[in-house]
Amino acid sequence: MKAAAFLKKNSFVLGLLLAIVVSDLLISQWDPMASSRRFYKNDFTKTLYHHGWSHSGPVFFGNSSVTGAYIEEKADSHLVEMGLSYGKLTDLKSILKDDLYQVQDELVIGIDVHTMLDALETDPTYQWFKPWYQPYVYTYRDYFRDSGEEFARNLSKGSLDYQPRWIDKELYPGRKDDTALKVKWDDYNQRFGAMTLKDFKQNLDALQWVLQYADEHKLALRVIWMPWNGGYADPPYVASLKEAVNAQLQAAKVPTLDLMHMFEPRYFHDLVHLNREEGAPIFTKEVDTWLNSLGKPSKSSSTS
Repeated sequence: MKAAAFLKKNSFVLGLLLAIVVSDLLISQWDPMASSRRFYKNDFTKTLYHHGWSHSGPVFFGNSSVTGAYIEEKADSHLVEMGLSYGKLTDLKSILKDDLYQVQDELVIGIDVHTMLDALETDPTYQWFKPWYQPYVYTYRDYFRDSGEEFARNLSKGSLDYQPRWIDKELYPGRKDDTALKVKWDDYNQRFGAMTLKDFKQNLDALQWVLQYADEHKLALRVIWMPWNGGYADPPYVASLKEAVNAQLQAAKVPTLDLMHMFEPRYFHDLVHLNREEGAPIFTKEVDTWLNSLGKPSKSSSTS
């Protein structure tokens, strides 16, 4: 009797709550942040889009330095280019742990001077950042508001048209001048120059997790140190970071290719991105040659 009375007394509130929950489940299933061009797309979603929404394959993971340097359509290695803006190894761990993508046979990881910075800002719309308990519309409220305002503006003009959101990743043509590069180096140095190994702990831990994951899933794991513009000094923390990372990789017997100082400044767009016209084609060939020298991975491959 008490339960019935409670339900009757609070029927409106409970009904409203149920409607909100059901609506959120339906919107989550629709997933407009991925499926609708009315909404902003992050680089993980763009990767899926450009591969027919496939969630499996051999992968070249990294941040935007990988996107800029590896020309997938011209490569013989047939890796899925999964360069993510602000991508870190903690992101790779989340992708694998949450089963958002199934890496098959081969996992190549590109590490540049920013890939393992715990404090580096990121794209909050990446799927793995959404808490399971947080409503979909609330999580992406800024993007719903943006799309809603556009819809209202166009509707007031008697149109249902909209501007499809950009679906391609950012590439890096040409070269920035020395003045712009000096400003960028000073900015990086001010933000990250004083960092020590403790500022990379989460990503060093994530690397160890990925090493174990690759071993358990029989993935051929390879690591590439991504190019840095040698016209400017390395960030102060690079030497100690490389030492710590390489120690983990050597212990796991992971093949490693160091391209950090291979490219002349003329091949760069800025400090960390190779330009598309000259740098990226050379990088892609270097990667192909190296991977071919290691032999084609099979399903029985491991990191050892």
